[in-house]
Order: sequence, then C-alpha cells, then structure tokens
Amino acid sequence: MTFPPPKTEFPAQRFEEATAAARDALERLIAAANEAGWGSEEITAALLKAAQFLSDANKRDPDPADDPSISDAPAWEQIGHGELYD
Repeated sequence: MTFPPPKTEFPAQRFEEATAAARDALERLIAAANEAGWGSEEITAALLKAAQFLSDANKRDPDPADDPSISDAPAWEQIGHGELYD
C-alpha cells in the first residue's frame, strides 16, 4: 500500500490531507477485510482499537528506532537469564 506525501507544510492543511489519505487507505483495507469475510462493523472496531494502541505506544516511545537492541543489553538484564523456567 502506498501513502501520498504531504503537499504542504501548513499544519491544518497537512491534517486534512492526512485525514483524506487515511480514509482512502482505510476504505481499501475495509473492502479487503470484507472480501476475506470480516464484517464492516467488526473490522472498523478492530481498526479503532489498533489505532488507539499504536497512538498510546507512540506517546510512550515516540522514536523506538533510537532504543538499543536487546543484544546490546548485558546478559544479566536479558529476559530468561538464569531463571529456572525459561
């Protein structure tokens, strides 16, 4: 799926462009979900929940790419190290 780049730098116009592009993408996604057997109401509710989850995650960590990889952590910090039941 492609998403168009913004055409302006003005925040209000960018928001409107993003909203229109997102609506178009969601309409295509819902149509594909319908073809796969999902109902419009259930997939729309699932998309809203998923969007809220992603929004919350972004608020907690706006740039996860800056986080160190798990392999950079000392062994004693890694999950399962030295535990009886891994």
